Amino acid sequence: MARKSAFFLVLLTSFYFLASSALAQEFSSTNFKVVDPVMFPGRYSTSTTFGLTSVISQISIGTSTSSSLFKVNSGFLYFPFVSTPVVTASAGDALVSLSWTTAVGALGWNVGGYSVGQSTVSGGPYTYVSVGNVLSSNRTSLANGTTYYFVVLPEDAFGNRIATSSQVSGTPVAAPPPAPPPSSGGGGGFVNPPTATVVFAGRAYPKSTVTILKDAQVAVTTIAGTDATFGATLSGLAGGNYIFSVYGEDYQGRRSSLLTFPVSVATGATVNVSGIFIAPSIAVDKSEVKKGDPIAIFGQSIPNGEILVTVNSHEDFFAKTPSDKDGIYLYNFDTAVLELGDHTTKSKASVEQLISGYSSAVGFKVGTKNVGAQPVKKCPPKGDVNGDCRVNLVDFSIAAFWWNRTLTPAAKLSVDDKLYPDGKITLRDFSIMAFYWTG
Repeated sequence: MARKSAFFLVLLTSFYFLASSALAQEFSSTNFKVVDPVMFPGRYSTSTTFGLTSVISQISIGTSTSSSLFKVNSGFLYFPFVSTPVVTASAGDALVSLSWTTAVGALGWNVGGYSVGQSTVSGGPYTYVSVGNVLSSNRTSLANGTTYYFVVLPEDAFGNRIATSSQVSGTPVAAPPPAPPPSSGGGGGFVNPPTATVVFAGRAYPKSTVTILKDAQVAVTTIAGTDATFGATLSGLAGGNYIFSVYGEDYQGRRSSLLTFPVSVATGATVNVSGIFIAPSIAVDKSEVKKGDPIAIFGQSIPNGEILVTVNSHEDFFAKTPSDKDGIYLYNFDTAVLELGDHTTKSKASVEQLISGYSSAVGFKVGTKNVGAQPVKKCPPKGDVNGDCRVNLVDFSIAAFWWNRTLTPAAKLSVDDKLYPDGKITLRDFSIMAFYWTG
């Protein structure tokens, strides 16, 4: 009985000290005072210029107020975030070479390094290893013929993992035996040299056209599914280093910002490029807006995602809005908080812990009147050979170069497929060009 009494005495004493320590130090200045900053809801802290509502979790949007001197950016919209790296995997003999694009942090997070997660099961669990602040890593001592799955996680300066990439896979294969020496006898046939393949996968907009460029030239186009995912394969490549770029085009013909990344391709290898996340398209309904009136900021992205809209002024303003099942989003921004003059807005998307880069910036002016923005002119569906959304003498001269010539695989994609896709340039192609002529 004495032991039980002693136990309860210790327990009550512990509760007393815990309760006493819950009342943290109060903060005060000539302008404001924070009273009883405890972990549970309590009193308000107030002054003539500052008020803070205590909350049980992190400070939420709207719980801090100020008419002039103080402002707290808090809650989900102001959490730090890191863009998702695009990961490339290339398999070799008992190894998989990984490379990835730089993850960009914002609102307080800086990337200090990366971890690579590895598993033989799709979706993990993964075994992680920190590789430092680098953009590539070779995973060695792997079993040939076994498929390995990888993710790349950016870390902050303290080694905390603050984002994750999409999963990418690679299957190591044994190096082929050396080719036999050429026969000294006559004759012999021509042997095609081995080529490489690059497989692309990512997210764009539902039913949108996705264009992939190789060294600034259109290499392949594809159509995203209703869930915004897309895939494309580029074959027949010689071994070497390439610069690939990807952009999407939304339902009104607006192009996304260009996502660019380097890829190293080994002869005879298949390289997987995973985690491509195309930034949203963006537009505004006014080129000039009367101060105090709303301006509509809209565009297209992934379906059922979260869109973060940023308006740049003397300070940045943030707003969150959802995209619908077709990826369409809209936010009416109140310009009363903006000063007169020029401003820009941009957006980024997030879904399933993946975050895109920012869209292109769109400018508008806050003034004394409302002026509607010019609608985007959609690119011609045919005839635009060089991809500038016009059909003119430039396209004509490119097509004329291939008149009565054998088309290369690249010319079939960039020229013939944009006219009459029959593998040759004839009068039929020029008549299509004339139909869509813009000058």
